Amino acid sequence: MRLVLISDTHCHQDFHVPDGDALVHAGDATGSGTRDQVRGFLDWFAAQPHRHKIFIAGNHDWLFQRDPAEAARLTQRHTGLAYLQDAGLELEGIRFWGSPWQPEFCDWAFNLPRKGEALRRVWSRIPPGTDVLITHGPPYGILDQVGSGEHLGCEELRVRLAAVRPRLHVFGHIHDGHGVAAAGGTVCVNASVCDERYRPVHPPIVVDLTAGQVKVLAGTPRGRLDRLDALKASLLAPKPPGR
Repeated sequence: MRLVLISDTHCHQDFHVPDGDALVHAGDATGSGTRDQVRGFLDWFAAQPHRHKIFIAGNHDWLFQRDPAEAARLTQRHTGLAYLQDAGLELEGIRFWGSPWQPEFCDWAFNLPRKGEALRRVWSRIPPGTDVLITHGPPYGILDQVGSGEHLGCEELRVRLAAVRPRLHVFGHIHDGHGVAAAGGTVCVNASVCDERYRPVHPPIVVDLTAGQVKVLAGTPRGRLDRLDALKASLLAPKPPGR
């Protein structure tokens, strides 16, 4: 199955979406989660040609937390959309699980206390045997750095990730972390489309998921962090002796 992975589009729809079997959106489809913004996203998402369309909410998508009945009504106006909130589904033999929660972040939607029992309970629901895990936020230490270098991922999610070991983990939330990394046998993808200035400059990431492997076909892996690593290496390199 070819998966096209996006996240953090924040009301933008003017970017190229590659072809694939399934389009997966890992949250923050809107700017502030108003009814009109959610309706606009759902209309656009449903119009995409992919056979399967799966999405979760993010911390900007307030309607899904404040008025879940209305969010469900708007979603159900379209056929072929799957919204996952601490829930899973199986498509063509591939098991998906989605959850919108993340550690406290500026008092936005779907926030829970960092390193707390509430987050442990949420992540404990991720079932063993999950193939594709979709969360809004990243696990701690994986594609979760902001411009200052601080890691903002979830420590409790990192623990559960190591226990469940899904084949693919898709998330967003930290725009600067866009890219691909490996962690304990799991391919991790930060699929944020927007950068920190909310410009849709990051390309969707395309992955082929087969019985034997997870193959990344398109997307820029860790561009910003690679540049930082190169700069750090140059600064730490031994200096030639002075004249």
